[in-house]
Amino acid sequence: MGELLLRVLTRLAASAAIILLSAHSARAQGARSHEAMHRLHQDPLAYIAALEDPQRDAYQKPDDVVAALGLKPGETVADIGAGSGYFALRLAAAVGPTGRVYAVDVDPAMIRHLNHRVRDAGLENVRSILADPDDPLLTDASVDRFFVCDTWHHIDDPVQYLARMKRMLRPGGQVVMIDFHARELPIGPPAPMKIARETLVTQLRAAGFALAAEHTFLPYQYFLIFEPQRD
Repeated sequence: MGELLLRVLTRLAASAAIILLSAHSARAQGARSHEAMHRLHQDPLAYIAALEDPQRDAYQKPDDVVAALGLKPGETVADIGAGSGYFALRLAAAVGPTGRVYAVDVDPAMIRHLNHRVRDAGLENVRSILADPDDPLLTDASVDRFFVCDTWHHIDDPVQYLARMKRMLRPGGQVVMIDFHARELPIGPPAPMKIARETLVTQLRAAGFALAAEHTFLPYQYFLIFEPQRD
């Protein structure tokens, strides 16, 4: 009996060691991922290259995304976290010369790069906004649609940000949210940074928004469209 108990305890100890080692390995991998992400954001040229990587088109499907929005000429769109202009320039083409795109970002290097692209493309309907992390710095009732792609997980105070966005929307306006599913994926931010679809829907509902539509053609991301709840 004593030998059997000893074998059981030995196996339990070995299993516990394996579990602890696996947990440590997962934490270490997560830390490395965070460090890699931080380094990428600290190197503007590398970050821009990553955002504009032609291979991104395969999973991001930018033309399909813009087409799914059904933008009309003359609309005003605010691209929150516009970065290098990957979507901003496409949105500008969709709203036409009578429309406007506010390309909002908190990184001066991204804004400078975007300004060069806008100038070189001869676009007059794109205006870059160097914003605060908690405020897109747009006027009330000035936006038909907010477009937020792969950015929301960077917002530290979503409650305050959503309250401002709601004031900045025009009647009938929408908030478009695209971000990575909170599961293991070959691309995207580290798992601890991801926001689950259900969590995002809860945040928007608490802020007075209702889920109006959802597209499911993106392989790694959810694509949700919200509208202010009607009284």
